[in-house]
Amino acid sequence: MPCAKKPKEAGPDDVEKKILAVLKGASKPMGCADIAKASGIDVHQVMGKLRGMKARGLVESPEKGKYVVSEAGKKFQ
Repeated sequence: MPCAKKPKEAGPDDVEKKILAVLKGASKPMGCADIAKASGIDVHQVMGKLRGMKARGLVESPEKGKYVVSEAGKKFQ
């Protein structure tokens, strides 16, 4: 029986790209509500996306509830 292939890590989806764009343009770490307002994305969706993005190393949290784009996240447009 062949081994199952491990799925390739996909890049950010369109919503995540919007979040990354907002964070790239920020002069300081941003909270979920600020990201939601700046991107036009529902705050609950932003919260969920940020959780996954942080786990994948696309964003970092220098202080509780605030986010910045990571070096890995800067590679995506």
